[in-house]
Amino acid sequence: MKKIFEEPLYPYLRSVDQDENPPVQKPVIIIGAGPVGLTLAIDLALKDIQVVVLDDNEKVSFGSRAICFAKRPLEILDRLGVGEQCIEKGVTWSKGKVFFDERQVYDFDLLPDPDHKRPAFINLQQYYLETFLVQRLEKLKADGKPVEIRGKNKVTSIDQKDEFVILQIDTPEGAYAMQAQWVVACDGAASSVRSMLALEFQGRVFEDNFLIADVVMDAKFPTERWFWFDPPFNRGQSALLHKQPDNVWRIDLQLGWDIDKEAELKPEKVKARVQKMLGDDVKFDLEWVSIYTFQCRAMENFRHNRVIFAGDSAHQVSPFGARGANSGIADADNLAWKLKLVLDQLAPEELLDSYVEERVLAARENILNSTRSTDFITPKSKMSGIFRNAVLELAEQSEFARPLVNSGRLSVPSVYDKCSLTGKDHPDMPAITRPGAPAIDAPVDKKWLIDLVGNDFQLLAINTKVPDMLQVNEICIKSLIIEATDIVRQRYLGNAKSAVYLLRPDQHIMARWLEFDEQAVIQEIKRITRYSGRGN
Repeated sequence: MKKIFEEPLYPYLRSVDQDENPPVQKPVIIIGAGPVGLTLAIDLALKDIQVVVLDDNEKVSFGSRAICFAKRPLEILDRLGVGEQCIEKGVTWSKGKVFFDERQVYDFDLLPDPDHKRPAFINLQQYYLETFLVQRLEKLKADGKPVEIRGKNKVTSIDQKDEFVILQIDTPEGAYAMQAQWVVACDGAASSVRSMLALEFQGRVFEDNFLIADVVMDAKFPTERWFWFDPPFNRGQSALLHKQPDNVWRIDLQLGWDIDKEAELKPEKVKARVQKMLGDDVKFDLEWVSIYTFQCRAMENFRHNRVIFAGDSAHQVSPFGARGANSGIADADNLAWKLKLVLDQLAPEELLDSYVEERVLAARENILNSTRSTDFITPKSKMSGIFRNAVLELAEQSEFARPLVNSGRLSVPSVYDKCSLTGKDHPDMPAITRPGAPAIDAPVDKKWLIDLVGNDFQLLAINTKVPDMLQVNEICIKSLIIEATDIVRQRYLGNAKSAVYLLRPDQHIMARWLEFDEQAVIQEIKRITRYSGRGN
């Protein structure tokens, strides 16, 4: 039986646009049908923005690739209509174990607090997520939403004008042209769009190689993240083990820098390495094998006139910490509502610069954490290796040393502190829900707060009253009024008796007050509709 990633999911079909002269113009064209491009397309379609996704492939990603999806991206996927599928198919985990040599140094639990709808992490092969997203996109199209995906449509050139972009597209039936008001490049780390525009990354390429093996086996290992430093089966290197759906296990084995990649990828060599790790009595089959050399790099600017970059096309990190796909989904979440306002002429084009500001900040955070993880996992000097091993020895007995162990700081959402759209705050309220932070989930009347605040501008009133709705410059702000439970009080009130939160459509907090102040809310919205940077 063929694997899901071997079957065409969005095969080439001729479009009427291929016969149009002059070329048709679309509001948004997305290049790349990976998790980021599909996420953005669905979000825009739900906002009734016409969008076309172009991809030179017709299948989902080959191999598991990104597998760890964190709580915040799962909440975003919930709003897009695929979160439940991901949870049902995925492997939920929260516990991790760290080993040094043959000994367990310590373990950790990422989300001991049960009062969230979604778990800290699930493991799910990227090809499943892409399948769910494509199916959702096709369902929206069938329901009349203005979205489509075109396989075997390869963008070969980009010509930017003042008011639009001209794309030349190659297909099995010849080339054609389209125009777009906005183009979003979601075409991955080897972005052809980035190359066409002669743009470069800034950052580090690490001198190391890692073998990824997706192994099918009926193993008795618990559903946990296991990381080894200097294990007996891979001396002087590191290893990682994760469980995925369908009895597929992800194994990462550090190989070092000076290797023969072609030789290392031979099935007999891979099987020997895996067998040494698992033991002679464990039977397995190889599903997918790859070798990667990772990078921690990003573009300096994610927007170049009318072409915007998101996901791996804009930034790359090492896989330790699950920051790649999770960060890319957050890029799409940040960009969609801003594109909506600009296309509806409710905000100036410069609002898209706030996407750059906020997501460059997030990329730098991810690169910093990813670089630190990589430096700890792969010491670059004898002295740093001695320090690393001393930390591991201490961590086995001393709790204070455990935060120093860095096997990949796991993905958390960025807080847009001091960014242009971040507004008024009050010191009596908790830091975790300060302006710039994403909303934090909590149970509310047998429902979940993260679902109730939705996908629009929102006033969240706690222990106080606000109007049912507020209209500011044609922007509709909905209201949600709740009474504080102990959990809501802890996460949203702190020392305050009441609060009013203004949330953006991506559920990040714009501003908060003790009581409703209509003029203050209006002023915050006007800062977006008249956007010109910090302090306006």
